[in-house]
Amino acid sequence: MKKSNIEKKRLLIYAHYYIPDVASTGQILKELAEGMLYTFDITVICVVPSYTGKIASEYKGKMFYKEEINGVKIVRIRVPEFSKVNKISRVKNILTYFFGAMIATFKVDKMDYVYSISQPPILGGLLGVWGKWIKRAKYIYNIQDFNPEQTMAVSYSKNKLILKGMMWFDKFSCRQADKVIVVGRDMVETLKRRFNGNKVPAHTFINNWIDEKSIYPLSSDNKGVIAFKQKYGLENKYVIMYSGNLGLYYDLENLMAVIKNFKDRDDVAFAFIGEGSIKEKLVYYKEENDLSNIVFIPYQDKSDLIYSLNSGDVHWCINAKGIKGVSVPSKLYGIIAVGKPILGVLEEGSEAQLIIEQTRCGYIAEPGNYTDVEHIIKRFISERGTSIPVEMGIRGQAYLVKNLTKDVSVDKYIDEILSC
Repeated sequence: MKKSNIEKKRLLIYAHYYIPDVASTGQILKELAEGMLYTFDITVICVVPSYTGKIASEYKGKMFYKEEINGVKIVRIRVPEFSKVNKISRVKNILTYFFGAMIATFKVDKMDYVYSISQPPILGGLLGVWGKWIKRAKYIYNIQDFNPEQTMAVSYSKNKLILKGMMWFDKFSCRQADKVIVVGRDMVETLKRRFNGNKVPAHTFINNWIDEKSIYPLSSDNKGVIAFKQKYGLENKYVIMYSGNLGLYYDLENLMAVIKNFKDRDDVAFAFIGEGSIKEKLVYYKEENDLSNIVFIPYQDKSDLIYSLNSGDVHWCINAKGIKGVSVPSKLYGIIAVGKPILGVLEEGSEAQLIIEQTRCGYIAEPGNYTDVEHIIKRFISERGTSIPVEMGIRGQAYLVKNLTKDVSVDKYIDEILSC
């Protein structure tokens, strides 16, 4: 039964990115916010559309923009354009959002609850604390990625003073939260280790999800799938696909050396869909080594994602070594939603590895074990046209429909927020 506006509690979400931006967290928060509208009156504070680094002219005139999308109120903050390969421009962009969001907090009504995610690192949590104090509201901190643990895992910074400061501030945000929500079973253990098992903040675990009504299996003769393959030269190829952020946390540069061993297989295509900080390096490696069976494809609109994901025969699901308990690759949910087998490069005991192992929907190698990765690629190629990969995809998709749908996770979020 729908609740009236009078009965609704007010919820403020600090989102950093929100639709139409294609960031995975922006898409998740869009579905979460819209899914909770029957229970909450929701306002989102985020940046103007800018995930690619560029900003449309209609968002360059003012500091703040108020909008409403599908019943969700939005306050957008103008930020400077940036380059994903330029650290200084990214820092300026992020700090503009952070201080702009602090100001924007005064531009919204009284709130009962404040919710923030761990993006940008450290600052996302601090924004939630700020909102809690200013609005005198209950605070829910959703940790999608632990930092500085993620920063340390990929050696993005080795400055011990900076890392120690980052840890202090994020533990402070956790302590200030009325509830910490993490997205993997392994991440629960990371939270407990942070506090040495003593005075661990109230917490729970809720998987991320995919909207199974918009992302689902399509046959190979679907017109949209055929058109996608034709557009990017993937027809009559066995497509091993990576779809997502081409960033630091996936060991993609080293995996290119494994792919190089298949350069003579003109019946196999390695497709990389997305953008990110190391894309230029990957493109350079391809050109230097004349890897004609590697294809780079731009980010796909949400409406086209179903066709791009269904165009892969096998999908990579990767995290670099040290990411266990720190982050869960959100691409996992899209892969199993379209019923495709997984080529996992994941640490044992990580959330994605546990799901793949439980459902038997793919083969897995440990990060850094490039020999095993090569063997798995060969195994998938040898099983092309058999029932083995088909059955993998069916098992994964069945598990998703039962356990990882939007409605299941959104209902859990509603219950946890109201329990604060």
